[in-house]
Amino acid sequence: MSTATAPQATPTTDWRQEWFEFENATYLNLAGMAPMPKVSLKAVQAALDAKKFPHHKPDSTFFEVPNRLRANLAQMIGAKPDEIALTTGASNGAAAVAYAITWKPGDEILTSKAEFPLQYTIWKPMEEREGISVRIVAPSGKFLAADDLIAALTPRTRLVSISHVRFDDGSMLDVARLAEACHKQGTLLLLDVSQSCGAVPMDAAKLGADFLICAGYKWLLGAFGTGFFWIKSELLASVRPAPFYWMAVAGSDNFAKLDFANPKPAESASRWDAPEWASHFNFNLAALDASVEFVLRAGAETVRAHNHALIDSLLSRLPADRCVAASPLDKNQRGPYGCFVARTPEKTAELYAKLRDENVFVSLRESKIRVSPYLFNTIQDIDRLISVITT
Repeated sequence: MSTATAPQATPTTDWRQEWFEFENATYLNLAGMAPMPKVSLKAVQAALDAKKFPHHKPDSTFFEVPNRLRANLAQMIGAKPDEIALTTGASNGAAAVAYAITWKPGDEILTSKAEFPLQYTIWKPMEEREGISVRIVAPSGKFLAADDLIAALTPRTRLVSISHVRFDDGSMLDVARLAEACHKQGTLLLLDVSQSCGAVPMDAAKLGADFLICAGYKWLLGAFGTGFFWIKSELLASVRPAPFYWMAVAGSDNFAKLDFANPKPAESASRWDAPEWASHFNFNLAALDASVEFVLRAGAETVRAHNHALIDSLLSRLPADRCVAASPLDKNQRGPYGCFVARTPEKTAELYAKLRDENVFVSLRESKIRVSPYLFNTIQDIDRLISVITT
């Protein structure tokens, strides 16, 4: 008699159990604001308790959380921990680049039309301050392509500052192609990965960018006011010195080594840590620490595959007489979410309001409805969205 047993099914994770209930809401707005998982909220509570009784924590506590977070972020993007600064968001990282580069009058920066607002609020003031120019590149087709930016490069282009995945249509840039063209002529590339990091597998070396900036409250599942800045280590020696956080003094892995008589910035990206930021006693950072561990455990590939399946279903089922896709249909050209529009901007706004009235929460960006699910969403959530559109 055979003793062989039937193969066991691979267990699946019930990701929905990792979050608290959504109060009968269908939440499809992670690209706007991620709801933190239970583990992250528990980390915040632990940090609150530590602040209630700070004598329970040794001085090493100040260094443990930021060091672990740097290591986990580095693993996520295929980088080194000492290339990562802990910031309050993507804008914080872009500002670091703005002041780190030694500009020359006549240098130019390229960004694109309808980019995320930080691309204008960071770079436009630099025109008067440094005598440089900001050029806005318009897409030649429906979606911005690497070739649009490559065609706009000139010998004076010092920096291209652009998003990996656009906030307004979900299209994803061929960064490696753009980076190759930039580096052939000595142009630096800054990439905003706020709408991809954690949801799109990422290797900094393969991307080819010189700087990455990222908000932490989207696909990293952290609190608002968190983020990171990555700089290629080869650039550390060539950037301008700037005021830095007192805990970012060279050799500062404990309080006894802090040298304030002649302070030098750390020989790492930690010199750009947001002031008063890198500590267990920062509740937002404690949340991000737990969230990034969660995202690593889930895996960006898991998130991307899950979201692509849901968005493919959504875009293929839109009623043609009412709505059309506003994101690439090819998932290889799309980030972790998708957008659509009604027949007019006014009807799009009306449909957005109708969805909110029915407790279906999405975003309205640049007159497009942006649908950004996560692992807690199922096909039933897409069914509910479609039913609101069609009724």
